Amino acid sequence: MSLFKERVLNIVKNIPKGRTLSYKAVATLAGLPNAARAVGRIMANNKDKEVPCHRVIKSDGSIGGYNGIRGEKEDLLKKEGYVSKR
Repeated sequence: MSLFKERVLNIVKNIPKGRTLSYKAVATLAGLPNAARAVGRIMANNKDKEVPCHRVIKSDGSIGGYNGIRGEKEDLLKKEGYVSKR
């Protein structure tokens, strides 16, 4: 596993319930601020249930996809108390 991927997964594991980070914010915290798309690929391919991928959203505040199912991601966020800013 690459160091960047390891950092990304660790950052996402530590996003508390009801909170989110953007793909860009995760990339920046992991040390590569221009790697938001790479973060998206890591999230899309993640199979580890300990990594709450649904807590990573787009920079514009929109939800984005969750393994291709937008509604499921939004439902998970709502159950955790996340309120969209859009």
